[in-house]
Amino acid sequence: MSDLPTAVLGTDGPTVGIQGLGCMGMSEFYGPTDTDEALATLDFALEQGVTLFDTADIYGSGHNEELIGPFVRANRDRVVLATKFAIERRADDPTYRAVRNDPAYIRSAVDASLRRLGVDVIDLYYMHRRDPQVPLAESVGAMAELVAAGKVRHLGLSEVTGAELREAYAVHPIAALQSEWSIFSRDVERTAVPAAAELGVAFVPYSPLGRGFLTGAFSAAEQLSADDYRRYHPQFSGANAAGNAALVEPIQQIAAERGVTAAQVALAWVQQRAQVHGLTVVPIPGTRKRTRLAENVAAATLVLTPDELAALEPIAAKVEGNRYADMSSTSAGRE
Repeated sequence: MSDLPTAVLGTDGPTVGIQGLGCMGMSEFYGPTDTDEALATLDFALEQGVTLFDTADIYGSGHNEELIGPFVRANRDRVVLATKFAIERRADDPTYRAVRNDPAYIRSAVDASLRRLGVDVIDLYYMHRRDPQVPLAESVGAMAELVAAGKVRHLGLSEVTGAELREAYAVHPIAALQSEWSIFSRDVERTAVPAAAELGVAFVPYSPLGRGFLTGAFSAAEQLSADDYRRYHPQFSGANAAGNAALVEPIQQIAAERGVTAAQVALAWVQQRAQVHGLTVVPIPGTRKRTRLAENVAAATLVLTPDELAALEPIAAKVEGNRYADMSSTSAGRE
């Protein structure tokens, strides 16, 4: 068992390891996967002190929840299970996406997730994306009903603005806000992070490694497999990719000087946002390999120096291209 530090999500949420595991790539989005190795990584993560496991109903159109379900059930007293609703897909149209926040959809979505996971209760249930056409009080009110019904223990939101977080919190306590946050992506610092700090909401950064770009795993979309969805991210394509790849050099330089990896530097930077902004930060880097998991966990206690942090500070402002081709469903797209 690892000595991974722990933190509490929200004011009365669950205690988790200070780093979680994003399970999305075990089902789709990042090219071919090895299911046996992915499942072994789940067990290994728990051994290392990782207790927050993050999935969503959209990942593999339910496959990811079904995949991790047996692991969750076998370790139910140790695992803090997080899943999400709001993004609707259709089997007959792989490209279809719609955001649903209406109460009827929320009630059906949670039952479907519970069924796929094979559990009686979800520890942390996120609204994956915000539909501005549905009053937030209605959506969070429906989520609060799930808590009262014993189907969900704690509530979370993803990609909401600071104002939206405050509005939601007035309806029901929010344990965690999950949004993209990394050396490359810092738009959440405008309003979402200050609001989370003010309310005592934990911040759960997804893609803290810039979807692998910050680690040097790839430097252009053309290097990825044809079914890898990162090919559609503006930051990784064409001239944007060339310019952004150069921005990774300070990360690599610090890693070389410290005898660590670029991934560890990137994760340490995210972890230290907790001290910078005065809130709990629990990143959820995604991986399908035990070797990467061990590397990531080792970064949880890596402390960057003031000079190193200063060298990384200007990077985000120089990044070319948005983090999504369509930013309308992100907090930045509504600010």
